[in-house]
Amino acid sequence: MTKVGDIHRRQFIRGTVASAIGAAVSAPLGQRAFGRSPRERPPNILLIMSDEHDSRISGCYGNPIARTPHIDNLAQTGVTFDNAYCNSPLCSPSRLSFTSGKYIHRIRAWNNAAQLPSEDIASLATVMQAANFDPFLCGKMHYDFHRRYGFVDIGPLRSNGWIKEGGGSRRNPDNLKAKKVSHRFYEFGTGDDSRVLSHDREVTKSALSFLAKRKRGETPFFMIVGYLAPHFPLIVPDENWRHFRDQVPMPQIPDGFIDSMPLNYQLLRAGMGLQNVDDQTTKLGRELYYGLTEWIDNEIGKVLAALQNSDMNDDTIIIYTSDHGENLGEHGLWWKKTMYEQSARVPLIVSWPKRWAGGQRRREACSLLDLVQTIVELGGGTTPEDWDGDSMVDWLDNHENPWKDLAISQYYGQSVASGYTMFRQGQYKYVYHTPPSARHADQRELYDLQRDPMEFNNLADIDPYQVRVDQMHALMVKEVGESPEITEERCRLDFSRNYHQD
Repeated sequence: MTKVGDIHRRQFIRGTVASAIGAAVSAPLGQRAFGRSPRERPPNILLIMSDEHDSRISGCYGNPIARTPHIDNLAQTGVTFDNAYCNSPLCSPSRLSFTSGKYIHRIRAWNNAAQLPSEDIASLATVMQAANFDPFLCGKMHYDFHRRYGFVDIGPLRSNGWIKEGGGSRRNPDNLKAKKVSHRFYEFGTGDDSRVLSHDREVTKSALSFLAKRKRGETPFFMIVGYLAPHFPLIVPDENWRHFRDQVPMPQIPDGFIDSMPLNYQLLRAGMGLQNVDDQTTKLGRELYYGLTEWIDNEIGKVLAALQNSDMNDDTIIIYTSDHGENLGEHGLWWKKTMYEQSARVPLIVSWPKRWAGGQRRREACSLLDLVQTIVELGGGTTPEDWDGDSMVDWLDNHENPWKDLAISQYYGQSVASGYTMFRQGQYKYVYHTPPSARHADQRELYDLQRDPMEFNNLADIDPYQVRVDQMHALMVKEVGESPEITEERCRLDFSRNYHQD
């Protein structure tokens, strides 16, 4: 196993040779990374990113009920990562981190009102463009209306039409008064159309048109196909729901567990209207989510079929992932914003049979920032020295090659009293919640995911685990480069323009 210090040394080495690699980036096409011959052309890279897909709701991640044949087939032809994490369990921060190659605290991407510091910031698109790729965006990346960070739009713009003005809020740590049940639970049902379904049909249509027109001899492309599903509202065609009716198990929450959760999660339940959701609504919502996952799998299947029928199939790397997961009633929570596996862990599959045998698994922890580094290396490009993450290309090539087995995820958004950071390594997950005020202490979580995969047994306050908690906290701070308290202070300062407590 590669130690964290070894990874940082490797990052330093990567930085010291940046000028040499930079020269390779400007060299003629085909004379770039990992020994490519002068005549060899880099592969296209097609990244399909869904929204709010809990990886557990898919066949290739072991779910016997889920119907995801196209994602499952991608896993059969590719490499599946069992412990991949988003770098923030919220749409914009996750996607801005992915775009910029940096942890969210380094780009101040606190919530969905955020945007990157500049339109001209070095981004995944501009780095790939420097490696002689055409970077395209087809669908959602939750960008500000005026910014694309180097991507060229294909198709619908509605999912990138927000005006991002920053700001935010914190919840009063003493306000556990329950709000009315969220209006989102009244958007559960069957139907042939919704803002999600209509958007994603347009995305598929645009992607199919692009693949039909693109020719093998053109400049290599890097394209993100960004879907909204299985994000709420949970409205699905009846044909995708009916076979899940009465088939999806209910959440199993131990007695007393809700009261034992960290304060921030109890505040989420209160502030987001999640406390008084009845069993029938929970049952229906879970069934509909399974149906919506099947529906988006069908849309993904259409894109994969179009690529297979083109002359570019053998020369295209296919990647499937999601920006974050979905709590789906587990732990008494819905949507995202938590560090539980359902919310922070994401599906990740990389497929290119020309290079990697299918059906492989990678068990160690990684994150979407590692995926960013991997994409750039596969394209023969060079990332800026100050980007986070590490390329997984060597690990993809051989599962016995050393890997850091490390992932960081951060949440500093709204509906909580203070920000928190997750550090995953080995079988343990550590989460640190910063103090919400002078009258409230920090809170810590530690889970042994091997013995407690549902994260019901918090070990952080048990004596035998104190040394491990201290060690993981120190490694977490070292990896992100500053203490979470400093990050929380900077976040509140950025929120100060319209800061308030709910």
